[in-house]
Amino acid sequence: MLLTINAVTKRYNKGRKTALKNFSAELTTGVYGILGANGAGKSTLMNLITDQLKPDEGNILFNGQDISHLGIQYREILGYMPQHQGLYHDFTGRRFLWYIAALKGLSASQARNKIEELLSIVNLAKDADRKLGTYSGGMKQRILIAQALLNDPDLLILDEPTAGLDPKERIRIRNFISTIAMNKIVIIATHVVSDIEYISKEILVMKEGVLLIKDEPTNILAGMEGKVHEVLIPETKLTEMQTLYKVSNITRDQDGIWVRIVHDKPLNNLECRFVKPNLEDVYLNYFE
Repeated sequence: MLLTINAVTKRYNKGRKTALKNFSAELTTGVYGILGANGAGKSTLMNLITDQLKPDEGNILFNGQDISHLGIQYREILGYMPQHQGLYHDFTGRRFLWYIAALKGLSASQARNKIEELLSIVNLAKDADRKLGTYSGGMKQRILIAQALLNDPDLLILDEPTAGLDPKERIRIRNFISTIAMNKIVIIATHVVSDIEYISKEILVMKEGVLLIKDEPTNILAGMEGKVHEVLIPETKLTEMQTLYKVSNITRDQDGIWVRIVHDKPLNNLECRFVKPNLEDVYLNYFE
């Protein structure tokens, strides 16, 4: 499977605002994490890939064919969880999944088996007959993940899938995504670094509609070597350090305060040590 995004540009407000600028990428089977701050263009990209928006320039191909020409064939292999989706609050969780299964053309036997399997996976089996209006934010996120998987899609798009989930639920969903990604293209758009740090084949870093980086996590982190420092300071200097530098973490011990700084120049006037970078440091480097 191959998803090809060819020099795609998308504008809004009669061309006055460019949400996506000359974006190109090739995606094959595996998990891709799209990392960017709010307004980076992640949701616009998701809407273009799902063919809900049309690009002003460029095109998107699935296995060499333009998705705008594939029509229903493309929708049959597509699973999508949008960042914001209205729910029918009078529907129960189970009825909602049956409704989506019907829209996707699943037979009754296919739907029955898949719905029960997914309710278990997203930990909603006990709450399946409650109305969606009584669901918490995290429960709504989980039912939306389940509906995206009903047709066992080849291309799975998840826009902020773990928003509102507690740490245990987030880990459960993250592990599940990792297990199903061997035969799917899975795209996760998020600004929560931990969602994609350990399961992504590649990470795409976006800023203001532009693709800055597309690479394996290990290579991205290697490019940050020497830019992350821990500095020992007295507490009286903390506010000054937060003003002068990009601070990603603060730890207190008996000697004072260790401040983790992302900075690409030597800190010769401070007592510091180099530390191993992580994706939070990458995020801070590009978006703070």
